Amino acid sequence: LCLSKTGWNRVIVEKPFGMDSSSSAVLSRHLSGLFQEDQIYRIDHYLGKEMVQNLLVLRFANFVFTPAWNRSAINSVMITFKEPFGLRGRASYFHDVGIIRDVMQNHLLQLLCLIAMEKPASISPDDIRDEKVKVLKCMQPITTDEVVLGQYVGNPEGEGEQRLGFREDPGCPPDSRQCTYASAVCWVRNERWDGVPFILKCGKALNERKAEIRIQFR
Repeated sequence: LCLSKTGWNRVIVEKPFGMDSSSSAVLSRHLSGLFQEDQIYRIDHYLGKEMVQNLLVLRFANFVFTPAWNRSAINSVMITFKEPFGLRGRASYFHDVGIIRDVMQNHLLQLLCLIAMEKPASISPDDIRDEKVKVLKCMQPITTDEVVLGQYVGNPEGEGEQRLGFREDPGCPPDSRQCTYASAVCWVRNERWDGVPFILKCGKALNERKAEIRIQFR
């Protein structure tokens, strides 16, 4: 481990940060033995997209939306991530991870928090994080009757990789039951959002490429 004695020392950790809560805690303990907490950057690269960075401005600098950003005016929120291609040789990795760990529980959940959180005290990372955490604490556990899972198969009339299903991708076990599509309904039980469904949808090898947040007003 090389550390500078005069400049800044930083370590950037990209997702996936472990495979579950316990493995994430093990990694955190290991890193905390090497770095101070303010030297560790746990990042989600999806937050660097222009659309995502504009969400804070849209939410809190636009007085048109301020009085209507609540359960009285909004019927539902749908957050969608779709890609029109398959795994392209990454199936061995994806078999262990799946679409929920790869996209839903990080990228889409971050977007949900940005939409649902209250205005932070400042734009400092700590204040924004604190408001996101408040949203997560208000979310009730997702139930199986509000989840749809799927796995793409090949299109016999397609061309090239379109003819290959997930299980035909090199490195994927032929009996894999890992999901490549998932949708889930989330509920934020607080005064602002109680009763408003947040619908998260993501998948590979779908009909189009799309990253979209759809706010359905009443």
